[in-house]
Amino acid sequence: MSRVPRLHIQGSFAGGDVTLDADTAHRLRNVLRQGPGDAVQLFNAESGEFAATLVELSKSRGVARLDTRLREPGRDTGPWLVAAAIKRAPLDTLVEKAVELGVSEIHPIVTERTNVERVNVARLDAIAVSASEQCERIDPPPIAAPVTLREKLANWPRDRRILLCAEAGTSIPLVQALAGLDFAAPWAIMVGPEGGFAPAELEMLAAHPLVTGVGLGPTILRADTAALAALAAFQLASPRARQAPRAF
Repeated sequence: MSRVPRLHIQGSFAGGDVTLDADTAHRLRNVLRQGPGDAVQLFNAESGEFAATLVELSKSRGVARLDTRLREPGRDTGPWLVAAAIKRAPLDTLVEKAVELGVSEIHPIVTERTNVERVNVARLDAIAVSASEQCERIDPPPIAAPVTLREKLANWPRDRRILLCAEAGTSIPLVQALAGLDFAAPWAIMVGPEGGFAPAELEMLAAHPLVTGVGLGPTILRADTAALAALAAFQLASPRARQAPRAF
């Protein structure tokens, strides 16, 4: 049995009919091969998730009639991911998988050794939405505009601690750090660029009162691998791992 298409919709809704934009209508008609009478699910963090039925579908728009509320509004409380900008393909994959692993926000940063000129935030937003549709989330995590590491730390929230994944500097094994972690507190996982953080950046991070350096094992990991390994370990160690998975 095929899964009912899940569609992230902008704006609040609670009952009656919901108008679908041209891009969503095109996707339903030409990619998913849906038509009037077919079931869909509409969601966003502000409205929750509803079962719905398509009642109109044309080239320019669609209309879905809301039926039963399936999930209440809400946002994930997972860690932030703070990641140095990397090349397009691995960054796209990193965002997709980070959404699946429960991050609540994604913050690209620019470091001394960052070797990409531009981060396409709009594209990453679209990837986060698509990943949320596939993995049963109702809240695509926002993607922050890229800023330098120094700017990010200068405006960092005073209550959110950082697990810094760095191949150099003082650190403790990630497994050891997670064993004593207060998962009810806000956290972030930070990873550097290809080539790692520069020495001056490591000194700045080591001096920050909210940063704890953690090691990810005996080998040097690619930036995207390090981020996903740390996020997966964080998720498996947290109380979330004991929640029953949603049925498809």
